[in-house]
Amino acid sequence: MAQQGFPGSHTTTTSVTQTTVSPQIRYDPTYIKTIPGILKCACLVLNLVGFICIQCSGALSYHTRGSFFSTISMTGFWFTGIMLILYLIHICEKFYKIPWLKIEMYFDVSWTILYLIASSFAAALGNEAYAAAAFFGFCSMVCYGYDAFLKWKSVQSGEIAQGSRVISRESNIVA
Repeated sequence: MAQQGFPGSHTTTTSVTQTTVSPQIRYDPTYIKTIPGILKCACLVLNLVGFICIQCSGALSYHTRGSFFSTISMTGFWFTGIMLILYLIHICEKFYKIPWLKIEMYFDVSWTILYLIASSFAAALGNEAYAAAAFFGFCSMVCYGYDAFLKWKSVQSGEIAQGSRVISRESNIVA
């Protein structure tokens, strides 16, 4: 007879994680054809075009709103460009223990919020160049937001940035 408070059986679950990566640094242009690669390229172009729109506004480019937008767009341009290069030459795969997906996810969420603010400020000024920059800023916001969503789904499923990780779960019921 089983003692009161103890179940008649219990389940034991074991997980086995197998990570497969290549430690060689190599150029792989196929990353650009993936959805994250396309989003990075789109963000690069939108960041640059938004920055150029602000800079073409003449004396208004030194306005506080323009400086804020320029800072956001250039920081996004450089971070995204560096991450694109790291993925293209498989640095993220070589150093797979660094949480690249979480780093990118936090950056993408931050830049989604910052682009919402910067683009709203630019749109409220009423200048044509600022309105164009605001349009490209809102497009960048959507791209960064979608990339953040994809990174969140990848982090939740336990994926790594490059390479493959297989998680096998086995359950045993003991009576």
